[in-house]
Amino acid sequence: MADGRGPRAVLDFGDPEFLIDPYPALARLRSRTPVGWHEPTGRWLAAGHAEASTVLRDRRLGRFWTDREPAEVWEPFNTLHRNQMMENEPPVHTRLRTLVAQAFGRGHVERLGPSIAAAADALLDRVGPEFDLLTELAEPLAVTVIAELLGVPEADRHRLRPWSAAIVRMYEVSRTKSDEEAALTACREFADYLGRLAAARRAEPRDDLITHLVVVRDRDDRLSGPELVASAILLLNAGHEASVNALGGGVVALMRHREQWDRLVADRGLVPAAIEEFLRYDPPLHMFVRTAARDVVIGGVTVPAGAEVAALLGAANRDPQVFTDPDVFDIGRDPNPHLGFGAGLHFCLGAPLARLELRAALTALVARMPELKLAAEPPQRPTFVLRAFKEIRLRPSA
Repeated sequence: MADGRGPRAVLDFGDPEFLIDPYPALARLRSRTPVGWHEPTGRWLAAGHAEASTVLRDRRLGRFWTDREPAEVWEPFNTLHRNQMMENEPPVHTRLRTLVAQAFGRGHVERLGPSIAAAADALLDRVGPEFDLLTELAEPLAVTVIAELLGVPEADRHRLRPWSAAIVRMYEVSRTKSDEEAALTACREFADYLGRLAAARRAEPRDDLITHLVVVRDRDDRLSGPELVASAILLLNAGHEASVNALGGGVVALMRHREQWDRLVADRGLVPAAIEEFLRYDPPLHMFVRTAARDVVIGGVTVPAGAEVAALLGAANRDPQVFTDPDVFDIGRDPNPHLGFGAGLHFCLGAPLARLELRAALTALVARMPELKLAAEPPQRPTFVLRAFKEIRLRPSA
């Protein structure tokens, strides 16, 4: 028992060895304490699949944004998050998500299919005898896809990834003062840019998602200016981070499990299933936090009203009660009920786009570079919530 709170969860989110490979520690936590109190972060951790799924789906648990203090310092960050669908519950969440989903539903994602495949091929045309998967394929492809969807001019796209990377550092359990300062600067610059772009689309509409969001706002007065900017930035950030890091982690897993790569080369029909295994085996997002609106029993443990509880997605995705041989990387795994895109009300709205992009990139790699190999052991980024590599050096042939 932990101070009357229930079972104690023991994890050191700052341990360098844990950040390199968190799965052994997550497995120990899951087997001992599927739901436990974590004193260092002051929140409950849900490590089992059933327990994490409950955290994501139970409507008694929600996202209730509280501004960071001092407010005058954190204003750019607070404004951005206060107006995001991911930080709100119904009815605000319903209104924001419906508006963005309607724009997605107007065929924007579907029309990008051929251009995504062409962009992946064009990027691989330019690589040399050794290249970095992240900077030469995954990142520029992600930027191109989400920028095309939103309507960001090509001349401005180089600014998107640095802004996104700076903001998402705020979601880590451990961060520095310089991380916070960089995030505030990025929030301010990103919001100013999107505000100007929205104004330009209002004056000169085009066939892109920003235009549709502007049109809806002007017609029905349901999207405020800050809501429009926050929605666009959320899509940009989520679109970058999930697809880039899922592709990176998945390709590294393939390179480390050569028999699975050879299996994929022999049968490209396994690409969709391989993408799902990427998202299960080494997901790009490892933690999603909710707050209890009232007392909730999860896995036999009472999470009291007002307490935060985090679903540990990487731990849940390797739960042996749900997945056979959960530590085995199997690109043909079926069924595969992973939580890589979340679940419930806040299930990733951009999941279809991310899957489309990941499949295009992996198909191009398999088709064009069947002898692909790691050129060096890839260094892990020292983060947990957003799991990623610093670089992934590859050789197209021996």
